[in-house]
Amino acid sequence: MAALDVFLVFLRLGLTSFGGPVAHLGYFREAFVARRKWIDEAGYADLVALCQFLPGPASSQVGFALGLKRAGALGGLAAWLGFTAPSAALMIAVAYGADWFASPEGQAIAHGLKLVAVSIVAHAVFGMARNLCKDTFTRALALAALAVSLLVATVWVQPAVIFAGGLVAVLVARGPHPPASPGTSPASGGRNGAEALFPRSGGMGAGWALLALFFVLLISLPLLAAQGGVFAIMDSFYRAGALVFGGGHVVLPLLEAETVARGWLTPDAFLAGYGAAQALPGPLFAFAAYLGAAGGPMPGWTGGLLALAFLFLPGLLLVAGALPLWEALKRRPRAMAFVRGANAAVVGVLAAALWDPVITSGVASPADAAIAAAGFALLQWAKAPAWLVVLVVGAGGAGATLLPL
Repeated sequence: MAALDVFLVFLRLGLTSFGGPVAHLGYFREAFVARRKWIDEAGYADLVALCQFLPGPASSQVGFALGLKRAGALGGLAAWLGFTAPSAALMIAVAYGADWFASPEGQAIAHGLKLVAVSIVAHAVFGMARNLCKDTFTRALALAALAVSLLVATVWVQPAVIFAGGLVAVLVARGPHPPASPGTSPASGGRNGAEALFPRSGGMGAGWALLALFFVLLISLPLLAAQGGVFAIMDSFYRAGALVFGGGHVVLPLLEAETVARGWLTPDAFLAGYGAAQALPGPLFAFAAYLGAAGGPMPGWTGGLLALAFLFLPGLLLVAGALPLWEALKRRPRAMAFVRGANAAVVGVLAAALWDPVITSGVASPADAAIAAAGFALLQWAKAPAWLVVLVVGAGGAGATLLPL
C-alpha cells in the first residue's frame, strides 16, 4: 500500500507539475516537506544537493529518491512512473500527429504555465532560504552562490557552486555543526538508497554494485549498438542520459545529435516535439518518448517507451547507488559542516534559476508580473494547494496572452 500511495501522489504531481525541473523541485517541497512532512527541510535540501552533483534529470532523481525513502524499491519505481507517465503518454500522442500545441491557443497556455513556474519556484526559494539560511554565514554563502550562478553560464556551474559552498563551510568551521536531523524525517522510515533496494545485503555494498552497473552499461551498450535496432536506441538514449549535467534543457543538444544527426528525425520534427514538451507537465526528459515514437529503428509506442526508459535509467542508477554513500558521509562531523554549506549554496543556485530562465522566459509584461505575484501570494499566505495555483495562474496568463490589455 505504501508504494501505491507514493504512486498516487506522484501521479497527481505528474499531471500538474508544469514549468520545468526547477519548478518541479518547488512542487516537491510543497508536497513532501510542507504538506505531507515525509522529509524535513534539511533532508530535502540534501537530496537536491546530491542530485545536482549527479548527471541526469535532477527533479526526477529527487522524486525517485523520495520514493525510495518512503517505500523502498517499489516506492522509487512508483514515484518515477507516476511522475513520468502522464507526460510520456502525451508525448507519444504528439508523435502520432497531434499538432495543437503549435496553435495560438496552445502557445497561450504554454505561456500561462511559465507564469505558474515563477510562482512555484519563488515560493520554494523563499521557504528554503528562511529555513536553511538562518545566520550571516549561510546567507553570505547563498548570496555568493546566487552571484556566481548568474555570472557564469556553464552546465558545470551548479554542481561546482554547491561543492564550493560545502568546502568553504568546512574550511571556516571551528567545530562540527550538529544537524537538526540526519536528513530524513521519521515518516521516511530511515531507509536510504540502496538499503531500501537491497535491505539484506547492506546499503554500501549494494550502492557500489549499482554504480558499477551504471558504468558497465555505459561501456557495453556502444559495443552492442553496432547490431542496430533495439540496441541502437538503448545506446543512444542511455549515453545522453549518462553524460548530461543539469538535466532539462541541457540534454537537448545531446538528443539532437543522437536523433537528427543520425537521420532518425528531421530538424522540424525535433523542434515540433520540443515545442509540445514545453506545454506539458512532468519532466522534460519525457521528450524521449516522442523521439523514440516519431522515428528511429522502432517508430511507434514501443520505441517511445524504450527511449524513455533508457534516457532515465543512468540517472536513477546513479542516485540509488550514491544515496547510501552520501548518507554515510553526512554523519561524519566535518561532513555536517559541508552539508550546511552545500544546503545554503543550493538556495543561491535555485534563486539564480528563478531569475534565469524562469522569470526571464516567463514574465514578458507588467500583467505577467502581477499574475505571477498573485500566485506566490496564494501559496505563501493563503496556503492554497499547488493545483489551484496551476489553474488560476495558468488561466490568467493564457487569458492575458490571448486578450492583451
